[in-house]
Amino acid sequence: MPKDSVTPRTPTPRLRKPDATDGAAIWELVKACKPLDENSMYCNLVQADHFRDTCVVAEIDGEVVGWISGHIIPERDELFVWQVAVSDTARGLGLGRKMLTHLIERENCADATHLKTTITKDNDASWGLFRSFARHIGGDLTDEPHFEKEVHFEGRHDTEHMVTIELPAPVPLRRAA
Repeated sequence: MPKDSVTPRTPTPRLRKPDATDGAAIWELVKACKPLDENSMYCNLVQADHFRDTCVVAEIDGEVVGWISGHIIPERDELFVWQVAVSDTARGLGLGRKMLTHLIERENCADATHLKTTITKDNDASWGLFRSFARHIGGDLTDEPHFEKEVHFEGRHDTEHMVTIELPAPVPLRRAA
């Protein structure tokens, strides 16, 4: 087979907890992933630093190509996913679902019984991702209007629907005999 007919291998993204030094790269990624709402660079830096146990960075060759920001909802066993961003260069790899799966498998998320996120009705990519994720883990997905356009956003932002996905119970660790 001629050498130039070999297709290049698709690199496997490395998934990890973020740290404060990732803040600027995360901010740039979110900015490039329309229609995501942009936050300040400082917000992304704080998320990467203070909420690193419930956030995920994906990188290829040292470049941040994926991001999930999330947190455990206070006094509830629910993981809230705020944003999922995947760069154009990493699309088509199933990276969003891989990052979500990686996140729910972390020890810090082991007690979460549900994953929650909000999505506007017209965000087809997010609906597709979370429906695919729910099927992948065998969880039921429900939604209802939550943050409403007129009540919460003064008419400046579409209604956000609260999506709830039932998470599987964690597999108990087996004791050595």
